[in-house]
Amino acid sequence: MTATAPSTVLTARALLLDMDGTLVNSDAVVERVWRRWAERHGLDGDEVLKVVHGRQGYASMAVLLPDRPMAQNHAENARLLAEETADMDGVVPVPGAPEFLSFLRTGGVPHALVTSADVALSTARMTAAGLPLPAVRVTAESVGASKPDPEGFLKGAAELGIAPADCVVFEDSGAGIAAGRSAGMRVVGVGDRARAYGPDAWVPDLTELRLETAGQGEVRLHVG
Repeated sequence: MTATAPSTVLTARALLLDMDGTLVNSDAVVERVWRRWAERHGLDGDEVLKVVHGRQGYASMAVLLPDRPMAQNHAENARLLAEETADMDGVVPVPGAPEFLSFLRTGGVPHALVTSADVALSTARMTAAGLPLPAVRVTAESVGASKPDPEGFLKGAAELGIAPADCVVFEDSGAGIAAGRSAGMRVVGVGDRARAYGPDAWVPDLTELRLETAGQGEVRLHVG
């Protein structure tokens, strides 16, 4: 009989949740939109997709087209956001996400959505996936810097009134994991993409996570 490795147990007072790849599987849309963008700019689609996950579009463009004025990146990002918001084909919840969010809501666990999407796109994708929007949301409009900058996670913690060290981040991308770490938070990686970036704990999806309230406003996470 093969021994099963014990799960990682983390205790937190608040959870900060990325959206794309963490709660919502939107990879099909992201791939369609960014491959078209890559073709328009004569770039390799596979290489572009290695960059775009987790970042706001303008920040991805700044990495991929470093000599282009940032004003052009912001203008083109606005068009891409509209394109993505109009395309919900293939947007589905990450396995376990409905139950996960239900536990947080009914258990009164402080949590916030911290996403690189704007209000329109995050609302559309969460709705398409059949997921409730958390009461506290930090979107693209809320911050001045994209992940991997920690601003979004720090703002989420501040809005919840919880110290960064008492927060656990759920993320799928390298940029998001770096942002969580820079914010002084522990990070649970979700999905295959996250595993390569060495998060504090990792799950293939949210069905591999067990939560329980621990008293004194804490939640205990059994990961794996």
